[in-house]
Amino acid sequence: MANQSSSHPILCASFNQDHSCFAIGTKDGFKIFDCDTGRLLYERVIGAFIIVEMLYRSSFLAIVGAGEQPSLSPRRLCLFNTVSGTSLRELNFLTSILGVRVNRKRLIVVLQEKTYIYDVNSLEIKRIIDTVPNSQGLCAFSASIENPYLALPASNIKGSVLIYNVMDLQSHCEIHAHRSRLAAMVFSSNGMYIATASEQGTLIRVHLISEATKSYSFRRGTYPSTIFSLSFGPSADLPDLLLAASSSGSLHIFSLGLDLNESRKSNSFFGSIMPGSVTDAWDPAHHIVHHNAFAAGVRSGAVIRKIEKASGTSMSEPVTLRATVSVITFNGYFQEYGFRINHKNEATWSLEHEFNLLTAVAETTAS
Repeated sequence: MANQSSSHPILCASFNQDHSCFAIGTKDGFKIFDCDTGRLLYERVIGAFIIVEMLYRSSFLAIVGAGEQPSLSPRRLCLFNTVSGTSLRELNFLTSILGVRVNRKRLIVVLQEKTYIYDVNSLEIKRIIDTVPNSQGLCAFSASIENPYLALPASNIKGSVLIYNVMDLQSHCEIHAHRSRLAAMVFSSNGMYIATASEQGTLIRVHLISEATKSYSFRRGTYPSTIFSLSFGPSADLPDLLLAASSSGSLHIFSLGLDLNESRKSNSFFGSIMPGSVTDAWDPAHHIVHHNAFAAGVRSGAVIRKIEKASGTSMSEPVTLRATVSVITFNGYFQEYGFRINHKNEATWSLEHEFNLLTAVAETTAS
């Protein structure tokens, strides 16, 4: 996720595929942090970077400079090794690189009107996709090898999504998600679902990829707001939660799963969350907001890193849940929130950790 405004000290920020680490790019270089401990793992001070993408916790990085010096052109993708501190390979393009994604099989490079698909090991070009103008470099990429999907805007007028299989190298489907243009999208960790938000930011929709059908529709609010990021909770099947970070400075959590068959029988917070037919906006009872989580207008990226659940001793008792939500704000802070639902179905948020990303210093081992 790159910062389109130079007013903030962080130019880009991204979590790795399992949300165990994150990377930021600044005007001075880039840094990699451990999400659990907040420890600075790696730092390189060599100039401004607008894209820094990790491949899990490996030494492999895909980085793109901001163009403030000739060696860091925004048209050059550098594949960098953090162990040796050297470039493994450089790929040059005719126009600026707007987005990069990677998994264990494929490397994706997004330009304004073309998207390149590479074999991540040989760097052979597997396919070049002509796209609609995509000035924000908007895309989503599944880390799942079983569901290896890439999502790109299919229209610059309305919110249509092209779903492309990067292993079969063919279009899987096109989803008509919103009336206005797309602003954010993300796959679930298993690649089975995609969540989307439009530029209006009032509705967030979830689609099942295999059938290209709308499974869920949530109303974030009545007034327009920019959705900076979307994140599903980790899950092997249907995720329990979906998180959205908006330009109002709010974090929004929507419920999807949580033992649907049992919750239908209760009047709990999560009760009846799977209606017989999907309406255009679900009941607000399935939406919890944390206002003023970060400063309004400050670009931020948020993910649900962990979910812990514990069932009651009887079928009538509701499920309890704890989620760990991590937030990177582009004014230079990392925040970790705990989101909890207790046995009375009361929801609470708590700020558990916060630190300044710009002043963090790597630990050194005494000799």
